[in-house]
Amino acid sequence: MLRSLRELDVANKRVLVRVDYNVPLTDGRVADDTRLRESLPTLEYLLAHRAKIILISHLGRPKGKVVPELRLDPVARRLSEILQRPVTKLDECIGPAVHRAISTMHPGDIILLENVRFYPQEEANDEAFARELAQLADCYVNDAFGTAHRAHASTYGVAKFLPAAAGLLLEREVTMLSRAVDNPQRPFLAIVGGAKLADKIGVLKDLIGRVDAFLIGGSVAFTLLKAQGAQVGSSLVDERVFDDARAALQAARAAGTQIVLPVDAQIVRDGERALAPARAIPEGWQGWDIGPQTIELFRNHIQSAKTIVWAGPLGRFEAPPYDEGTRAIAQAIAQSHAFAIIGGGDTAAALHRWGLGQAQNIYCSTGGGATLEFIAGRTLPPIEILKA
Repeated sequence: MLRSLRELDVANKRVLVRVDYNVPLTDGRVADDTRLRESLPTLEYLLAHRAKIILISHLGRPKGKVVPELRLDPVARRLSEILQRPVTKLDECIGPAVHRAISTMHPGDIILLENVRFYPQEEANDEAFARELAQLADCYVNDAFGTAHRAHASTYGVAKFLPAAAGLLLEREVTMLSRAVDNPQRPFLAIVGGAKLADKIGVLKDLIGRVDAFLIGGSVAFTLLKAQGAQVGSSLVDERVFDDARAALQAARAAGTQIVLPVDAQIVRDGERALAPARAIPEGWQGWDIGPQTIELFRNHIQSAKTIVWAGPLGRFEAPPYDEGTRAIAQAIAQSHAFAIIGGGDTAAALHRWGLGQAQNIYCSTGGGATLEFIAGRTLPPIEILKA
């Protein structure tokens, strides 16, 4: 069982809260504040219990260097607007200035530390760095499910040195996703899309035998098709994983797990649009979306499914009309009798934009890779360390 925030004595205590505020920024403003709002139940609980709240998050991939465009000042401003109370942003995560600011905190005060990935020790899970973070607080709460597959200093290391518990968001994620792990209703479908198969191939292999079928779209599909010798024109593929892709296809056949690939695709060349068989895309043309036959094929599988997990859009949904495939499949899921988990990021954002994220049978997770790894049965160290 996860240790819950509710089990911690937080009154008048300094509470270090790992949140996932890795949000898109446009012109120095938060473009999508969904992740900030997802953290509100935990923040409101802490405020109601008179805690001193110290927030820590990453933003982007600064690779251990200070990148001015990835500072968290816009995040602090937007969070302050949402909470309607001051959020003090500091320019560091550790050091004398941070300790001074924390020493003057009162119950109900909120401090947001600087982007923790400005420190190379973060992703290295450096023990000394984790100890320094731990010295800032009396207890630790992890509410960042989106990073729960990364054993970093702020997601894992610090929990060794403080009384630690799961935040309300992390707790909810584990409860909901467990429905797809502990005896899921069948047929169980995994829909996999997005740009890079390299990011998903390991988890895809782990899901073979757990799910009954995969529906594959996005550039992931073109990589699998080309690995089989199909002609995919100039579509985006990841040649580095061809061997892994062929091994995954072979393993799926051996396990009796069906892999359903697109049969047609919306293709583009120099602004010109056409439809082509997914295995015979002319050279110079790129596949940008699944075609109508594939939409119908996927719909048929969805109609009979009882459990669905979906990670990654099925086309360039950000560039209409190449959002047709992703939107049609989202609508099919919302109209189905399946319990569906949408793995964060672009897919969840698209569903919310179309008003489908609130469908009763759909749970939009805040994780992307973490969601898939959890459902695939992998051990997630930042979650394991919070178990009683």
